[in-house]
Amino acid sequence: MNAASQPAAVPTPESAHEAWRAGRRASVTSATGNLSLIETRWFPGDVDEEAAARLVAAERDAAPEGVTVTSVERKNIASGRAEHGLRVWDANAPAIRAFEEIETFPFDPSWIIEAEFTPVSSDRTVPFEHIRDAGGSRDLVVPGDITFERDGQRFTLAAFDDAGQLLLVFGDPTNGLTDDTGTYGSGRFLFVERDAAEFGEAGHVRLDFNRAFVPPCGFSAQYNCPMPPPQNRLPWPVHAGERLPRFTDGFDIYTI
Repeated sequence: MNAASQPAAVPTPESAHEAWRAGRRASVTSATGNLSLIETRWFPGDVDEEAAARLVAAERDAAPEGVTVTSVERKNIASGRAEHGLRVWDANAPAIRAFEEIETFPFDPSWIIEAEFTPVSSDRTVPFEHIRDAGGSRDLVVPGDITFERDGQRFTLAAFDDAGQLLLVFGDPTNGLTDDTGTYGSGRFLFVERDAAEFGEAGHVRLDFNRAFVPPCGFSAQYNCPMPPPQNRLPWPVHAGERLPRFTDGFDIYTI
C-alpha cells in the first residue's frame, strides 16, 4: 500500500481540541476578528436604515487599506426601536499586535456533558444583562430549555438563538479569579452541539465545556456582550475551555 492510499488518521479528542484552538486563534486575529474591532459608532436615533446605509458606504469608501467598515443594528434598550451604526475593523489593530495567545485549560473529557433540549413557545424571551448597558437588560429569544445532571444536581439552562445556533452564556466560580485557574470575569460562551436540522426539536444535545470560549468583549472594548442570567451560573468551577487572552507588555483593551 503506497502513502497515497493510506487511510486518513482518525482524529483523537485531544487532536480535535488542538485543531479547535488553532481555529480560534485564526478567527480572533483575522482582519475582521474580535481583536481587530477598534470602533463601534451608533448613529442618532432619527437615522433610518436607508440613511444608515449611505453613511456606512461613505465611511467604507474613505477607509484606508487594511480597514473594513460594516453596518450594525440593535434595539434601543428603552423603546425597542431599531438603532443603526457602524463598526470599524483594523487588520493592524493594537490588540492584534499585542496578542500572544488565549490561555486554555488542558482538555478534560469529564467536561463533555450529555443533555436534553426541550423546545418552548417561539415567543419566549429571557432578559440578559449586557456588559455596557449599566445594569439594563435586553430580552433574547430562548427557544428551549437545556437540562442535565452533574454531581447529583439537576440544572436547566437557557441558551439563546444566535443566528441559528444555540449559544450558552454561563458563569462559574472561576470567573474573575486572579490565579492560574481564573477565567474571564463576566462569564464565558459555549455553542451547544446538535444537528442543525434539529435546531428547534426536542432531543439530545452535547455541552463540551472544553470549547467554552472567551466572549468577544474579552478581546475588544467595542463589544456589548450578554452576561449569564441567574439560572446559567454553575456552582462548581469549570476547569475546561478558554481562560483569558494574553497580551504583551501589560496591554489593556480598555486603555486604547
